[in-house]
Amino acid sequence: MGGNSSGRLALRPRPNEIGDTASDGEERPRLGSNPSALAQTQAAKAETAQKPEQPHARESKSETTAASGTSKPASRRKPVFLGVGALALMGLTYFAYEYITVGRFLVSTDDAYVGAYMAIISPKIPAIVAEVPVVDNQQVKEGQTLVRLDDGDYRLALEQAQSKLATQLAAIKTFDAQIKAAEASGEQARAQLDSAKANVVKTVADFKRTDALTAKDYATKASLDATIAARDSAYAQVKANEAAIQSADANVALLHAQRDQAEKVAKELQVAVDQAARDLSFTVIRAPFDGVIGNRGVQVGDYVTPGKRLAAVVPLDKVFVDANFKETQLPEIVPGQTATVRVDALNGESLKGTVEGVSPASGSQFSLLPPENATGNFTKIVQRVPVRITIPAATAHNKLRPGLSVVVSVDTRTTPKDAGPDQAALR
Repeated sequence: MGGNSSGRLALRPRPNEIGDTASDGEERPRLGSNPSALAQTQAAKAETAQKPEQPHARESKSETTAASGTSKPASRRKPVFLGVGALALMGLTYFAYEYITVGRFLVSTDDAYVGAYMAIISPKIPAIVAEVPVVDNQQVKEGQTLVRLDDGDYRLALEQAQSKLATQLAAIKTFDAQIKAAEASGEQARAQLDSAKANVVKTVADFKRTDALTAKDYATKASLDATIAARDSAYAQVKANEAAIQSADANVALLHAQRDQAEKVAKELQVAVDQAARDLSFTVIRAPFDGVIGNRGVQVGDYVTPGKRLAAVVPLDKVFVDANFKETQLPEIVPGQTATVRVDALNGESLKGTVEGVSPASGSQFSLLPPENATGNFTKIVQRVPVRITIPAATAHNKLRPGLSVVVSVDTRTTPKDAGPDQAALR
């Protein structure tokens, strides 16, 4: 047994005597035959394990990975691009249609502003402010009290003027009474004249009878002298009465002249009374029309003089728009056309208006220093002409404020059929 087992063990080959095959296909040297070759083989394997991967191998792997990762999103982008292109084409088509049907008939400008004929409140007399019953941004009605001035001095002046007028009117009544008395004196003188004339007739008759009797010695010389004296006295009395009548008539005429003068003085005093009453009325400053108070600059106790700016009343229901169109745009604009006003302060809200008229000159001609193009170098600049746009009161009320900037578009399709020859010439 022991001999057989030892013989079988002796027949098995030892591992180090058999040529092993490595996993990478290389034949391993036998350890027993060449120990140095085995050491070289192990050193070569260690170098191979420590050697880094080549760059081109890594790039090929990354490209493969990237290609496999982006192939699916690239296929999804194509419909997105097609959708964006379709939307752009639809938008371009819409805007082209809008321009052809509407846009080419509109004349627009953004050089436009809201305006209004506001009233600047100022006093006409110097006085101290007694009361200011209004505040800024308050709605007021026509005739409402805005400022009340101290009226003490002006009330006294009115009373003084009225007293002078009353005195003069009393003087006129005195003249009326004197005229009546003078006229009565004239009537009395005329009556006395008639009596004197009658006496003349009687005395002349007495003289004739006495003279005849004296010639026949039936009357004495003394009787004749008496009748002569009576006759002459009667003639003198007639003349005296005639002079009294002339004096009475002259006195009446004088009194009438004095009365006329007194009446003229009374008229002057009446003017003074009216002036004093007018000055007194100026102590209460009222609103000239319905509107809103703005830019109030007066307080109680201020001493104000004529022309001082106290406040402003803005009629918000009577605002308008002045659109400064270029001169090259004027041929298409005619009064009566419909205008669309887009207000920046209302987030672009559109309001409808009507072209009221075109200014008779460009804005530069109404400036403080109009341009003089006849001297020096000349550069042509397109001028702008104001065009007035009216806004209905119901539309503009509490929406538009003077000074706001707007964008105006005039629709030339709404040109009135009865446009005048001057308007047709512009077109």
